[in-house]
Amino acid sequence: MYLELINNANDIKNIDKADYPALAQEIREFLIEKISVTGGHLASNLGVVELTMALHLALDLPKDKIIWDVGHQSYTHKLLTGRKEGFDHLRQFHGMSGFPKTRESDFDAFDTGHSSTSISAGLGLVQARDILGGDETIVSVIGDGSLTGGMAYEALNNASKIEKNFVIILNDNNMSISENVGGLNKYLNNIRTANKYLDLKEGVYNALKGTPKGDSTVHKIRRLKNSLKTWVVPGMYFEDMGITYLGPVDGHDINGLVRVIKEAKKVNGACIVHVLTKKGKGYPPAEKHPARFHGAEPFDIETGVPSHPRTVSNYTDIFSTVMCKLGARDEKIVAITAAMPDGTGLKRFRNMYPDRFFDVGIAEEHAVTFAAGLAAGGLKPIVAIYSSFLQRAYDQIIHDVCIQNLPVIFAIDRAGLVGSDGETHQGLFDLSFLSSIPNMHVCAPKNKWELSDMLKFAVNFGYPIAIRYPRGTAYDGLKEYRAKVELGRAEWIYREKEIALFAVGSMVKTAEKVRDALKAKGHEVSLINARFVKPIDEDAVKDAARTHTLIVTMEENVFDGGYGEKILKCINENEISCEILNIAIPDCYVEHGNVEVLKKELRIDADSVVERILDMTE
Repeated sequence: MYLELINNANDIKNIDKADYPALAQEIREFLIEKISVTGGHLASNLGVVELTMALHLALDLPKDKIIWDVGHQSYTHKLLTGRKEGFDHLRQFHGMSGFPKTRESDFDAFDTGHSSTSISAGLGLVQARDILGGDETIVSVIGDGSLTGGMAYEALNNASKIEKNFVIILNDNNMSISENVGGLNKYLNNIRTANKYLDLKEGVYNALKGTPKGDSTVHKIRRLKNSLKTWVVPGMYFEDMGITYLGPVDGHDINGLVRVIKEAKKVNGACIVHVLTKKGKGYPPAEKHPARFHGAEPFDIETGVPSHPRTVSNYTDIFSTVMCKLGARDEKIVAITAAMPDGTGLKRFRNMYPDRFFDVGIAEEHAVTFAAGLAAGGLKPIVAIYSSFLQRAYDQIIHDVCIQNLPVIFAIDRAGLVGSDGETHQGLFDLSFLSSIPNMHVCAPKNKWELSDMLKFAVNFGYPIAIRYPRGTAYDGLKEYRAKVELGRAEWIYREKEIALFAVGSMVKTAEKVRDALKAKGHEVSLINARFVKPIDEDAVKDAARTHTLIVTMEENVFDGGYGEKILKCINENEISCEILNIAIPDCYVEHGNVEVLKKELRIDADSVVERILDMTE
């Protein structure tokens, strides 16, 4: 009933205060209904319904700016800014993004997708405001999970120096994707449980409310609160940095949140508002299993069970199984993840070998250098990180791993197109940025069996090596072709003549379909599983160039710096006359959408590749 009145930005300001709880309930019901059909980030969004409502009530949008860290919790914000209809096509190709997008709405102040960036971006907007003489309020919303990222501390260090207002909302739900770890979590737990302070503060403020000169008295008390907090709240980390701290406050009390946000707007300098929320709030399955409903597939609302449960293993499952077997055989094997034991498949390894498992929080840079230290100490570290998140540790890969030629193994999940999360999560650059680094070795398995073989090869290799594999069902085809993994050696699956298909990793499956289609048209086609992108198998390339009229390279990576470019270099340096067709991702950022739809749009699906080959041959 109340949600029907929310069709444009700022319509929430026309809702009566007494009806806020009912609106919050309707928003939760709307999100559950829509996400159960499209899939999406549910638990995080259910947790910030009241907080988002309070921000919209306390701020003047779009003049004022909200920067959402990561941005996966911005669904209520989108709903309150006139994008209700967009939820029918959430995260679908050409549909509404699951993250803030400035091109989508003037109410999205900054594009986000990775964690720990909101304070830096917000501080930049604050300084721009002050230089240009503006008076808008800038608010960065960051979770306690994102606050484990080092970039957030770098930003806080700078924010402590500013003299004009900057509001930082710490959305504290004791979770990132999985449960938080580390010293910050322990510190925040101490604040969460400081009931003496909470009870005393609320009691004093409520008693003074409505009395003559009550506001003035409250202001004087707050000027003395530092000594009170130091007595009852351990650490006072933020205040010691010079950042005003307000809270903790109930993140599901809309009126209380509006009051504290308005108070924070009056602070000269940076101000942190510590808000306690519950991830999955209002939907029992998500409250009980917040990690499962972080990025939910379509599900049955009544039970919370996925509508189309997986019946086959994906590549993460295969990695998980092999890791546990390798861990049993070799006590030097250790595993590192950056706050994603579930997503990377290391949860089982953690349960079996807790002393050899390390979750470092959302800190990919630290994860890589920590792994380098483990390797220098004589262990065999395996760092499991999504492709798009590994980009954040590029300097550490070069400086701390590869310059020293240390035997760190990178298990790169979600390589290639990942689909619904869009530009910030597509893993399209790892072949390029990794293979440009001296001493790094890069390989990609054609199927689940080869992933197992490559991991076994890697743990005994003794040098830096990366294994990249895609999201989704693990390919079970071509299992009869299982040649021994050798450094820099490709695998000839079918050897004929005329057309040679060199395919990398996930594209071998596509190449098999391409070969079948071409043979049906009378062409002879060889299929070569590239296996290694660095070093490439130059002998196989020269062999194919001498015996075929066309070489086709296929990779789920950008062309620049990728496998196809390396094949071209090999052909040119050896002065071999041969036609080359490179199938790769164009020089662009790929939006959200179903992976198969995206492949067709990018012309790297089997039908498009066949068409492109026939255009050259005919």
